[in-house]
Amino acid sequence: MPRPIRLLTYNVHSCFGTDRKLDPGRIAEVIGECKPDIIALQEVDVGRARSGGMDQAHMIAAHLRMEAHFHPALHLKEERYGDAVLTALPMRLVKAEALPSSGEPRGALWVEVDIGHVTLQVIVTHLGLGGSERIRQMTTLLGPGWLGGIRQSESRVVLAGDLNAIARSAAYRALAGHLKDAQLLSNAKPRPTFPSRLPLLRLDHVFVGDGIGVKACRVHDSAMARSASDHLPVLVELEIEPHRRSVEKDILPTYGSGAPPLP
Repeated sequence: MPRPIRLLTYNVHSCFGTDRKLDPGRIAEVIGECKPDIIALQEVDVGRARSGGMDQAHMIAAHLRMEAHFHPALHLKEERYGDAVLTALPMRLVKAEALPSSGEPRGALWVEVDIGHVTLQVIVTHLGLGGSERIRQMTTLLGPGWLGGIRQSESRVVLAGDLNAIARSAAYRALAGHLKDAQLLSNAKPRPTFPSRLPLLRLDHVFVGDGIGVKACRVHDSAMARSASDHLPVLVELEIEPHRRSVEKDILPTYGSGAPPLP
């Protein structure tokens, strides 16, 4: 079995911390504490006046020596806001589209990441605040244009993000009928992610498809993480089975090769 892939999902709150400080560098440092191979970000600002016009997706990626794909769920003139995937591994954009929304615009981003022995399908999203809105959005993601069009027997699939959904919600249950909650597959007790200073709700999730095991999963709650955003990041170690005969290659630069096991 190839070594585990470390994937992190993180709602960065436009890089505004609970102390109201705008600091993309601090977000990058929190991510660096976790040493992930693949990062799914939500609430990322690009060119917005409120965050000084900075391109947060590429600033964080540059700090981590990674590349970024960004999709704006909200696009007003030059101001954009949405989701991103960061990695130092070979990555290709598959799809980036809006989701049906009745409030703040929402979207989803789908990339393929080449991890050497397999191509991993990674979907990142940030669902809405209303229950009926989340159901419409999840129905779209489970439909033929997204997860419903992927043959899990031939692919390895991960969906990550801020679903604004706890385990008893309808949107969560709909997704759990197709993919598996990574926190529930680990030996650790599931832990809440929001709000970061005193977490009460488990809103941030990683779901995995067939052929993916979870070696470890934890909510990262360092002192810096509790102040950098209003959400805590979720870090998972994924054991990904090859879906076809291939020659295993070691192409994991940056953090992967020397990352210690999760506690």
